[in-house]
Amino acid sequence: MNTTNRSMGETKAFEWPVRIYWEDTDAGGIVFYANYLKFFERARTEWLRSIGFGQHGMREQTGGMFVVTGADLRYHRPARLDDELIVTAAVSETGRASLTIEQKALLKSAQMNQATSPVLLCEASIRIGWVDAATMRPSRIPGPLLEQLSS
Repeated sequence: MNTTNRSMGETKAFEWPVRIYWEDTDAGGIVFYANYLKFFERARTEWLRSIGFGQHGMREQTGGMFVVTGADLRYHRPARLDDELIVTAAVSETGRASLTIEQKALLKSAQMNQATSPVLLCEASIRIGWVDAATMRPSRIPGPLLEQLSS
C-alpha cells in the first residue's frame, strides 16, 4: 500500500488510502458517521506499523498496548459509495502515558473536479493511553516507543 507524508501544521502526517464500500454507507447512501472511527483506527494502526510498531508485536514485547480514551469528531461533508479518501494521522501532543492524535478524512481532489488539495470531510482529535495489557491499568509508554512517536 502506498503511503506518503503531508504537512499537517508543523508535523508530518501519515496517510492511508480508504475506498468507500456499500458496507460503509447508511440508508441515505452516505458514510455512516461511526465508520469514520474505523477509518481513523486503521490509519493509526498502519501508521504505527510503518514506524516499526505493530500492535501485536508491541504487546508481546512490552506487555502494553494503546487504548482510545477520548475522541472528538467534527463532520464537514459526506463521503459516498466508491469515494477514495485519504485518512491522516499526526501526533499533536505527547505525554508519558498518552498521546493525542489529530486525524482527517479527506476526499481525493480528482473526484471533486478540482486541481487543488483534497476536501476535508471529517476531522478528529483522538486521545490514546498506554495500558498494561494484563491489568488494563495506565502505564508509561516505553522509552524507545515514546522517542520514536515524538520525533
